[in-house]
Amino acid sequence: MTAPLEIAANVLMTASIVLAGRNNIHSWWIGIVGCVLFAVLFFQVNLYADVMLQLFFIVTCIIGWLQWRRGAGGQPLPITRTGWRSLAWVVPAGIASVVIYGLLLHRFTNAYAPFIDSAVLVFSIVAQFLLMSRRIETWGFWLLVNTVAVPLYYSRGLHLTAVLYAAYWVNALISWYWWRVQARRAAQAPAGPSAAIADA
Repeated sequence: MTAPLEIAANVLMTASIVLAGRNNIHSWWIGIVGCVLFAVLFFQVNLYADVMLQLFFIVTCIIGWLQWRRGAGGQPLPITRTGWRSLAWVVPAGIASVVIYGLLLHRFTNAYAPFIDSAVLVFSIVAQFLLMSRRIETWGFWLLVNTVAVPLYYSRGLHLTAVLYAAYWVNALISWYWWRVQARRAAQAPAGPSAAIADA
């Protein structure tokens, strides 16, 4: 039987993720509450990297909420792209971090599947930073995270969470497409602070 805590956490996070895909600022505060519940849930099943991830999410949700409210130069924060030069070091650094953190969990804790758990942690952090900056590539990283997370959570008996993460995979794919559409529309709009698509 699915625990009420797992149900509540997933309901809130589903709302947050769907709103993020729709470029809606209310995604952030709903996500904060959902992360608190997930931190408790993951601690109960010995997924310690995921507990740390939820604490990270709480902090970055607050920052992301403020960034989206402030915008860019008085204008809404635009959807932008991440350059290949940035991705060329982010991805290898992420893989190295997965290995290092996985070794630490394996050596010093009773963590279940430490390397897989670490992959969810590290690449969720990457995806979250990109989301905070409204970078299109955030959704590619969320696809990777959800692909890894579904079997991990299912193996720990978090069946509802696994099913919803499979749904998040679909949402990430749709959101990736939707953000690209919005970015193209902004690029075709009259020149202004919110129209440009950056390539940093």
